[in-house]
Amino acid sequence: MLNYLGDKTGNRVSEMDKSQWRKEIKKVMNELSQAEMKEQSKTVQEKLFTSELWKKADVVGTTISVGNELDTYSIIKQAWEENKRIAAPKCFPENRQLIFYEFSSFEDLEESFYGLKEPIPSKTLKITPEEMELLLVPGLVFDEEGYRIGYGGGYYDRFLEGRDIKTCSLCYDFQLVRKLPHDSFDIPVNYIISPVKAIKK
Repeated sequence: MLNYLGDKTGNRVSEMDKSQWRKEIKKVMNELSQAEMKEQSKTVQEKLFTSELWKKADVVGTTISVGNELDTYSIIKQAWEENKRIAAPKCFPENRQLIFYEFSSFEDLEESFYGLKEPIPSKTLKITPEEMELLLVPGLVFDEEGYRIGYGGGYYDRFLEGRDIKTCSLCYDFQLVRKLPHDSFDIPVNYIISPVKAIKK
């Protein structure tokens, strides 16, 4: 949360640009213990699973979590238990495009660049944006207006531009702050769920 980061960065917090925010959040994330990660992930997941947003969605898009990111493996397993369709993105760096593919087993995924797990197109089914009823949008830090700072590729802003898809971001407490710098092309998410807050834009 902002006060926590403020303790570490002093008065710079309100003046930090996107690259500085990325650096600070990654530092805090790398310090997370497995116990903290598991506890906060579980709390966020429970809030998501009991939300109308989740209950009404039959087709859900999500990334595959890596490292100390908030766990999405449990979300995927829960979706399968509820007979929901789950799709994950494959990145195409040449034009910074995302294409989502439905998968029904973790064996349908392969390791890609930067250690990411992505669907294998030959083993999965392409999902159009129009089919997707809920998209869990990743990021490093989020503010109370729904704006986010991701890893810097701009993939999700391009994917969401001009499309009416319900979006939700899931985050740890320290990833949710009051206000972030944003550009005119940045697209805020509709909902944010952290262990202590649930925000609707």
